Amino acid sequence: MVKPAKYLLVGSIEAYSGKSATILGITNQLNQQGIHVAYGKPLGTCLGSTPTEILEKDISFVADILGLSTEQIHPTLLNLDRDTIARRLLGKDTQDYAQALQDYIQSIEGELVLLEGASNLWEGSLFNLSIPEIAQAADSPILLVTRYSSLSLVASLLTAKQFLGDRLLGITINDVPPADLEDVQNLIVPYLEQQNIPVLGILPRDQLLNSVSVRELARRLDAKILCRRDRLDLMVESLSIGAMNVNSALEYFRQRENMAVITGSDRTELQMAALETSTNCLIVTGNSTPKPLILSRAEDLEIPILAVDSDTLTTVEIVDGAFGKVPIRESIKVQRVRSLMQQSFDFERLTTALGLEKTNA
Repeated sequence: MVKPAKYLLVGSIEAYSGKSATILGITNQLNQQGIHVAYGKPLGTCLGSTPTEILEKDISFVADILGLSTEQIHPTLLNLDRDTIARRLLGKDTQDYAQALQDYIQSIEGELVLLEGASNLWEGSLFNLSIPEIAQAADSPILLVTRYSSLSLVASLLTAKQFLGDRLLGITINDVPPADLEDVQNLIVPYLEQQNIPVLGILPRDQLLNSVSVRELARRLDAKILCRRDRLDLMVESLSIGAMNVNSALEYFRQRENMAVITGSDRTELQMAALETSTNCLIVTGNSTPKPLILSRAEDLEIPILAVDSDTLTTVEIVDGAFGKVPIRESIKVQRVRSLMQQSFDFERLTTALGLEKTNA
């Protein structure tokens, strides 16, 4: 007789908290323990220009990384974009998503089905697809993933506990800076445990996980790739603006690693200074192309150059907004997530709480 599936809903109280990364880490570890894991994401919240295509890529990436079959992973039930919300508000969409959600959940096969929630606790409520409603439909406990900000994070988690009640299985705190790790361990964790909020993981801040690929920057900037299209998988961990004299720029650039440098297309000396330091991407603004010697040197050093039509300020805002806010699609990030989760997440406590039995050591 086949045992009925168990469910775990992974949610957050704000966007970009690390839900997908947590799911990748949990699935990898539980698979190694012989626990058959499946995955579903009922509500998509990608609001890009091609949301459906982006969501499909994200789900396909999860499926490929985790080695899941079509029975173990399903596309989203609904994508929460402007048009979808407008149709609901105008009464043009009257579908009973509560029933559709039940059908969706029951169609996923696995010993443990990991369900990924929306960006926060109430998003999707217009369609009966918020985190509490998904948890009720699946009769699932909830693991909340949160990004560390300050000690005041505790207030948000207490409110979440009041809202979710006994369904809250525990939390994971991500992106904890080294300087704050002691406060998290000695102040936040004991207090939350006293409030019956188990802390299953404390993951330290990691530059690689907050980084963004040159390919993703090119997509967000709608940039023209001037050279080294074969090196778009380089990861950018920091941003520098080339708007100073060469000597000051060199000193500044040498203090940074794996950076993207944004500068005007006419600042040849700054472009050369950037190429001679730890630069993984040069982004030039303005309407002209860098000089041939810059393009030639970038080719030799295997550094991509992107050209954008936007001004420097707009370009900086787009690039800066990408750090820590892009889905994990690179294998190097997946490996880092798995390593951090193995070191910093209490899998035994999780499997015990879920009533799962290990079949392999």
